[in-house]
Amino acid sequence: MTHDDAAHTHHEAPERHAAPMVEEVTDFEVLEIALRELAIEKGLFTAEDHRHYTEFVEQIGPAPGSRLVAKAWVDPDYKQLVLRDPIAASREVGIDWLHPTGFGTPSDFTALEVLENTPSLHHVIVCTLCSCYPRPLLGNSPEWYRTPNYRRRIVRWPRQVLGEFGLFLPDDVEIRVEDSNSKRRFLVLPVRPAGTEDWTEEQLAEIVTRDCMIGVALPKPGVTANSPRPVHPAVRPAEGY
Repeated sequence: MTHDDAAHTHHEAPERHAAPMVEEVTDFEVLEIALRELAIEKGLFTAEDHRHYTEFVEQIGPAPGSRLVAKAWVDPDYKQLVLRDPIAASREVGIDWLHPTGFGTPSDFTALEVLENTPSLHHVIVCTLCSCYPRPLLGNSPEWYRTPNYRRRIVRWPRQVLGEFGLFLPDDVEIRVEDSNSKRRFLVLPVRPAGTEDWTEEQLAEIVTRDCMIGVALPKPGVTANSPRPVHPAVRPAEGY
């Protein structure tokens, strides 16, 4: 191979681009990082505080809420406390509603209301503004709870949306949609299902899923996890989504 051939071959070799070191950072991630670093710089909390809180958020789940509901089903006096003073009742299942993390500043969740379902009344919760949710009792909200299609449609067509979750209520059952906000959160107390009269509190807690306490499902013997949500087009989608 002559020098010219080698030069020509080298010239035609395909370019090689190095793979990016990290995935692209979104605008929201940039905003979160900037806000977090500014708060640490101003002394609102420390990096260690942030680490502790992140670990706390990642490990919480719906178990406290499930225990609260199960205890209310078997203990009439506790049920009255749940409906009268749910913040006090939450302490009995290990959750300090006003100081849920056990460190840092007090929570801004200053009000909690438990909504009792009956055979003729069914509650479902939503946050039409964003994603306000009773995290100390239920953990982090599911993705569908935060979507505009759920937030906008559940208040207008509750029966249709509940039907999309597989929950079909009789026409004579009234549906009430409660709108959470930054200061007021809700938890649904479902009707205890038939066939569980001799169950222990621990057995009952297993069938009280997160979706039951949001109001998009009913507790059923044998069902101990949230059902997978099929993806399908909404009949009346929120415009633009």
